[in-house]
Amino acid sequence: MFEKLAKIKARYLELTDRLADPAVIARQDEWQKVAKEHSSLEEVVARYDEYLAAEKDLKECEEILAAETDPDLTALATEEKAAAEKTMTELKDHLKILLLPKDPNDDKNVVIEIRAGTGGEEASLFGAVLMRMYMRFAERMRWKTEEVDMNMTDLGGVKEAVFMISGKGAYSKLKYESGAHRVQRVPATESQGRIHTSAATVAVLPEAEDVDAEINAADLKIDTYRAGGAGGQYVNKTESAIRITHLPTGLVVTCQDEKSQIKNKEKAMKVLKSKLYDYYRSAADKEYAEKRKAQVGSGDRSERIRTYNYPQGRVTDHRIGMTLYSLEQFLDGDMLEMLDALALNEQNELLKGSQDD
Repeated sequence: MFEKLAKIKARYLELTDRLADPAVIARQDEWQKVAKEHSSLEEVVARYDEYLAAEKDLKECEEILAAETDPDLTALATEEKAAAEKTMTELKDHLKILLLPKDPNDDKNVVIEIRAGTGGEEASLFGAVLMRMYMRFAERMRWKTEEVDMNMTDLGGVKEAVFMISGKGAYSKLKYESGAHRVQRVPATESQGRIHTSAATVAVLPEAEDVDAEINAADLKIDTYRAGGAGGQYVNKTESAIRITHLPTGLVVTCQDEKSQIKNKEKAMKVLKSKLYDYYRSAADKEYAEKRKAQVGSGDRSERIRTYNYPQGRVTDHRIGMTLYSLEQFLDGDMLEMLDALALNEQNELLKGSQDD
């Protein structure tokens, strides 16, 4: 591990020199590439330097203890030695986590798809609650949200919703949200006060860059149609809505959020690229259909990654057995505690498989 850390520090210092090189500065694309790599190594190098400093303190304390006979100095050196050992242990554990393989998609923006599952109108209304939850979370993180395609019910529920969230580390936080979400509550239309259970599925896809998914124009079928929805002055007046079908895979993307056909096409292409990237990435491991089913399930009540229980005011993530009794705040976008716990769980699982000391 420490041999690897020494190489990382050497690379970091090399990049530091390159950032100050006039030849690199003159080429903006090259400078940005170097700056990005330099930034990605910064925390590892900082913690490694702290470890080396603590290691130096430890050796100095050991030398003092080996030569000193003064009881006061011996006591002080013993205390400082213990503090240095504690610091080294904590930093070593932290460095192990920092050296774990990183998901190459972690810094990307995301495309989120929400679909109503079992439960009829109540499932659609819950889908709308989830959509608001993610948008509120994005606001808290100061990220940008853009609607792509919304298929709403008359009561404001979500049959299908596709939207994008743009911001640093969006995928690293939201990737754990893929799966079936179950809600237990008394619907507004329930006269007997009985608790109903319904579900909605969520899929979180990393936004694909041009280098991730190349699309041949000959493989696309592009249709235009009049936007539909809950109403508005632009609905059904112009054929601004776009439907793009990728013929080789059968993937279909629609967008009718913008008034401009050109803007709708741009958004739809972004989503299609993300879907294709996810499609081919998944196919490298197993058949796409199996991957998709594992990710979002069928939307059945019995399949879930998380349960939102309104009567008890709790939200439970079944993957890590974590329950928070702050349902209202959670649904208002206060999700970081749960998401951080999921990330920590993933790190611990990766550490179990690591052979580093």
